[in-house]
Amino acid sequence: MKVFYAASDLQTLPLGHRFPMGKYALLRQMLRERWPQIEQVKALPASLGELALVHDTDYIEAVVAGTLEASHQREIGFPWSEGMVERARASVGATVMAARLALVDGVSGNMAGGTHHADRRRGGGFCVFNDVAVASRLMWVEAKRRGVQRFQVAIIDLDVHQGNGSAAIFHGDPRVFTLSLHGAKNFPFRKEKSDLDIELPDGCTDGPYLRALDGALLELDQNGPFDLVFYLAGADPHVDDRLGRLALSADGLDKRDSRVLDWASARQIPLAFVMAGGYGPSLEHTVELQLNTFAQAYRSWQLWPRPV
Repeated sequence: MKVFYAASDLQTLPLGHRFPMGKYALLRQMLRERWPQIEQVKALPASLGELALVHDTDYIEAVVAGTLEASHQREIGFPWSEGMVERARASVGATVMAARLALVDGVSGNMAGGTHHADRRRGGGFCVFNDVAVASRLMWVEAKRRGVQRFQVAIIDLDVHQGNGSAAIFHGDPRVFTLSLHGAKNFPFRKEKSDLDIELPDGCTDGPYLRALDGALLELDQNGPFDLVFYLAGADPHVDDRLGRLALSADGLDKRDSRVLDWASARQIPLAFVMAGGYGPSLEHTVELQLNTFAQAYRSWQLWPRPV
């Protein structure tokens, strides 16, 4: 199985910044040690034209030039730098490359990504460009070039925060079904309307969460069939996450990943996964949870039928 990454040294944050940028380098290191059979491939950055499939050109140009209004830059949560722009473009590129490979190989992933708070005109919540939205649109365009008349995408967003940017981008678009399971009282406090939103109370534990997910997957079946799934496998529903407010155990997250991957595998739907959020008490804590996701993905990839 191949997964894609953006170089973690592109963007340097001020000392004490609350975003755990170091988790990406640690994930690469620990994945090499635990799962050396999973090949890590450096991603090419998304082009400005690819970004424009989703984002307004005025917004793209302002991000690239560093001329965003100060209030909009604060919403993103990162100080502007050329490295911020490079990493954001590379992270989108990693999801694009994972999606292309998943269509051939069954399962692939981005070792970062899941920037679901960015919408057409602005970023927010540590999200500059919406990688899954760009990849969804681009896979549809590339399918049309191949002569495919119908190409349906499902976005299964299990980050603890609602994917408001993705919901706004694809509102009313019948080619993309957006599903979000998230904390009802968590960020963003002004939610957008997904095709299916399931809001969970603070302190939600494994049992109610998994039952809600099972019901959501059944509803997905009523809206398919799908040609590609994007799975946002956020680690932030974990009980110890600093920004999560839910109470899933590590075992609960593992079962969550297994359910999504098994659902897609049983229906022979290619799946591209992205890591989305994770703000544990330490980088090691977050990465351990993410490694479980890679283990489940690798198991699913091994079972994908291939020509003899």
